Order: sequence, then structure tokens, then C-alpha cells
Amino acid sequence: MEVFALLDHLPKVYIVSDSIGETAEMVVRAAASQFNSATMEIRRIPNISDTDTLDEIVHQASNDNSIIAYTLVINELAEHLRVQAIKYNVVCVDIVGPLIEAFKSVSSMEPKREPGLLRKVDEMYYRRVEAVEFAVRYDDGKDPRGINLADIVLVGVSRTSKTPLSMYLAHKRIKVANVPLVPEVTPPEELFKAERGKVIGLTINPDQLNHIRAERLKTLGLKGQASYANPERILEEIEYSSTIMKRLGCPVIDVTNRAVEETASKILEIYYRRLSNV
Repeated sequence: MEVFALLDHLPKVYIVSDSIGETAEMVVRAAASQFNSATMEIRRIPNISDTDTLDEIVHQASNDNSIIAYTLVINELAEHLRVQAIKYNVVCVDIVGPLIEAFKSVSSMEPKREPGLLRKVDEMYYRRVEAVEFAVRYDDGKDPRGINLADIVLVGVSRTSKTPLSMYLAHKRIKVANVPLVPEVTPPEELFKAERGKVIGLTINPDQLNHIRAERLKTLGLKGQASYANPERILEEIEYSSTIMKRLGCPVIDVTNRAVEETASKILEIYYRRLSNV
């Protein structure tokens, strides 16, 4: 009966990290899950930056007959913990050290030894996802509220690459809304109230736009003579968009014969220039 009681409880585990300790805790919980019906107490001690704190943890773990699991990428701290753990006969497990050493051995590269890098990568990933979702939500003028929330607002006639540019920039963690300019539709008032420099206009050569639209109609199985690809209609739209852009006082980029990446580079120049002037 006593044996089964012992199996019902795993040792207390101290999670020690010079970052937030999430990685070590996930590994510890994964290992603990292999012990049926076992309960475990975890104490996470994040953002370790001094040896005195490590000494206190080792002393406490020694008294509790506990395990220490750690992710310390700063060599001096990791070595101090190892020495103290041996001194006080505490079981101490290095979660990432062996793998870092393996990468170092095979690649002949030196690790950065900078705490919290994984969290920074995760934050960048989530910001990218958020920006992509933003671009979808505020694509094609669906909701004018996006104008105030966006980092950049693209305006232009149909087929000036507003959506592809919005998605491309979203992968650089920039929130982009785009608004089509159509003669029959009054632009949202939010556009004219936007912060100066936030709105960027896109224009294109009428002949190239005519070709792009005609090809688009073909892919949809429609006749090329539709007003969408009519040269006179295209000129009317471009002139209208030019009038709106002048009212907005926004920078204008000619996307004629430009790849999305090339136009995006121009947009980023304008964006970062605006940020530097804030």
C-alpha cells in the first residue's frame, strides 16, 4: 500500500530559467505524463540573472528532495547551478544545453547565449498571423474602420495589386487595409481623416490595366468587351482615382510593370520614413 502511495506522487520540480521557463515546463510535463495517475508540483522561477538566487533554489530543492529542470543559456549561470547541484546531491536536468552543444559541434557556430530568443520568434510569428488576418478582414474596403487601425492604407482602381501587396506586407508583420476607388462609390470619410502619410495611392498605365483586366475576364469565362476592360472606362477610373489621390495628398506609386516585391519595397520606404518623422 505504501509503495502505491509513493507512485501516486512525483517529486516536486523547480523550473529554473533565464527567460520565462515555458520550454522547460513543457518538457517536464511531457515526461511526467508517462507516469500513470502521478501528480506533480511545479514551481517555475523565471528570469534568473544571479547566482545567489540559484543557491537559494538548490538549497530548497535539497530540503524538499526535489528535481531541478533548467534552461539557462548563459554559461556562467548554468555552470554555477551544476556545481551547486552536485555539491548538495540534487538531481538537476539541463533541458536545452546538450542540444545547443550538438548544434555547435556539427555547425562549428557559436550560440548567441541570449535568453528569450524563442519567445521573440513566437511573438514575431503571432504578429505575422495577426497582420494576415487583418489584411483579409479589411480587404477591398469591406470595413472602413480598418483605415484607423491600419499601419498602411492602399488605394487605387481594381487590379492595381492592392490585395497581393496587402498580403505581402502582412507577412512582414504590417497591418494593411485597402480601399478600391470607383467613380460610382464615394470613398469613406475615414480615408480623408487618416494620418498624413498612412494612405498610399497606386496607379498604373491604362494599356497595361486594360490587358490585365481582359485576361482576368477570360479566366472568368466572360467576354473581353465588358465595361470592366473597356479602354474608355479604364481612363475614367484612373482619372477619378488621380483626383481622389490629389485630395488625399498621398504619395502615389506607379505599379506598371512592377513586381509585387518591388512595389512593396517602395511602400516600405514611405512607411519607415513616416515612422522616423513621428
